[in-house]
Amino acid sequence: MMTDVEEKPKRPAHLGRKVQRVREIIGMKQTALADVTGMSQQNISKLEQSEQIADETLEKLAKGLGVTGDFIKSFDEEKAVYNIQTNMTFNDYAANNGHQNYQATYNNNNPVEDIKEIFKQLLQSEKEKVELLKSANKAILDLVEQINELKGKNNSI
Repeated sequence: MMTDVEEKPKRPAHLGRKVQRVREIIGMKQTALADVTGMSQQNISKLEQSEQIADETLEKLAKGLGVTGDFIKSFDEEKAVYNIQTNMTFNDYAANNGHQNYQATYNNNNPVEDIKEIFKQLLQSEKEKVELLKSANKAILDLVEQINELKGKNNSI
């Protein structure tokens, strides 16, 4: 029996794009993902362009994003947008004196707390880097001052 609608053959999921979209949705830069996974930013970029990603690598990326490999494999942006839209509850416009306020409730399928913890760790790491750079800068300025003092002594001889 013929149908009016022919089903298109399913293309394999482009895992790299899914990794990229999840990363973008949670607001993480490639460099931050590279830091938490121990990979280079260039490697993250190449992986995001790859249609297939080895399971071990996918799990590493997923852990860095605070999700599971299965979450990435099954991630569907259209479904995610639909879920967000259908799970939002908008307050009545008139009841809020003309102000449109909304309260969004989301499914708890996303480990937001893990992501928050990762960002806290990243922030702490960045703060430590800043302190190290300040210390190194001070040491360099002290060395420059000592060199200038030595130059001044040599010129007076």
